[in-house]
Amino acid sequence: MTLLSRASVALIALAALPALAQEAPPPAPDTGPPLSAEAFDARTVGRTITYSSAGLPYGVEQYLPGRRVLWAFAEGECKEGTWFQAEELICFDYEDENGLQCWTFFDTPDGLIARFEGRTDQAPLVSLTESPEPLACQGPEVGV
Repeated sequence: MTLLSRASVALIALAALPALAQEAPPPAPDTGPPLSAEAFDARTVGRTITYSSAGLPYGVEQYLPGRRVLWAFAEGECKEGTWFQAEELICFDYEDENGLQCWTFFDTPDGLIARFEGRTDQAPLVSLTESPEPLACQGPEVGV
């Protein structure tokens, strides 16, 4: 192969990189092993955690004893629910039209990271703040 041919092949390969990068899912953060139910409960119970997704506010969840939760999307009404472990997933049941919401949780030096079941192409939830204060619920059903 001549020097000119090698240069042409290299240019074609470089030109294809942006297209390949757009199709590939974002890399998983350095997360370590997923949290088990026991580790998730120990990490969250008694806390109210605010989450973001792709840098935007997503929602807030208060973790209560007995694997109970209180969830609100950013500026939304609160929903009561429960959670349980299914293999490596932590699944939330708010008994609503959305059905089960299952996530893989990781504890990192920067906080909790949650990836929605089977959606490696979707931005994970990242914990922004944690507080021992209860969730301030809006609307007619104030919650716990």
